[in-house]
Amino acid sequence: MNAHFNPAAPLRAAGLRVTFARTATLQVLTSAPHSSADAIHAAVREMGGSVSKQAIYDVLHTLTGAGILRAVQLDGRSVLYELQKNDNHHHMVCTSCSRFLDVPCAIGHSPCLTPCESHGFELEIADVIYRGVCPECREKA
Repeated sequence: MNAHFNPAAPLRAAGLRVTFARTATLQVLTSAPHSSADAIHAAVREMGGSVSKQAIYDVLHTLTGAGILRAVQLDGRSVLYELQKNDNHHHMVCTSCSRFLDVPCAIGHSPCLTPCESHGFELEIADVIYRGVCPECREKA
């Protein structure tokens, strides 16, 4: 866990109450980004919290809505959560073992990918998920 991260700070900055479930969720995601709601729930319970799964879903919804967390949906997988860093990064996933990594933006500033037609939208971000087979899985094959 990042020793310098104060989980109460982003909550206060967003005008949210500081609760055990919220700070514990942020602590979990600091040390284990790209976690599912179930994994976050299990980790929070290991921290000594008797927090229900529904309470964790509520926390994730609130923190995502406040811009503190980012939700990443993959094909057929549960949503994965990470701290919102506003760094415009993308993701890479192994189609064999499901390894999931951050990948820096390829070019320029947000959005780093621009469609050929904006349809009048003022674009803010481009979400990209690269899919392929990681080196370890290729070596096993």
